[in-house]
Amino acid sequence: MSDIPKIILGIDPGTLVMGYGIIEVNNKTPKMITMGIVQLAKLGDMYVRLTRIFKRIESIIEEFHPDEVAIEAQFFGKDVQAMLKLGRAQGVAITPAILRNLPVYEYAPRKIKESITGHGNASKQQVAIMLGKILKIDLKNEPLDATDGLAAALCHYYQSQLPNGEKSYSSWSEFIKKNPDRIK
Repeated sequence: MSDIPKIILGIDPGTLVMGYGIIEVNNKTPKMITMGIVQLAKLGDMYVRLTRIFKRIESIIEEFHPDEVAIEAQFFGKDVQAMLKLGRAQGVAITPAILRNLPVYEYAPRKIKESITGHGNASKQQVAIMLGKILKIDLKNEPLDATDGLAAALCHYYQSQLPNGEKSYSSWSEFIKKNPDRIK
């Protein structure tokens, strides 16, 4: 990443609450610009919720002009209907970015937690505490969905710093499994 300031929008998609966070990276120093949530639970109809998600992300993009968008990917669960609803919310959330030709990056929840805390099984509270330390801000009373959106943005920044798109591995066995040609 060059010394040109970059703005990254992070999104934690949801059908009841969607979180978002925006960071600016200047001289390799990330700083929070804003974060928040979109309350959707009281809207009843799923299509009204999806419209609200689209319009809110569209207005965030218009106001803050992010250069890139990072979104938390779906995790696999047992409730197929919930997964389908979350997939719709995720698709609607990235559509305003796609329509503006903004690059969109997707990260698994575990990857985001690992990037922020060093541990993929960290709790939302642990992520929020570490974010506060990294960004030197008080996030004690902030909604966890908002801090999750902020974490997605910071995770993307960290991942973009890996040289030549180099991947990180959680263990030597994972590295060997994914790189058999590098073993002599």
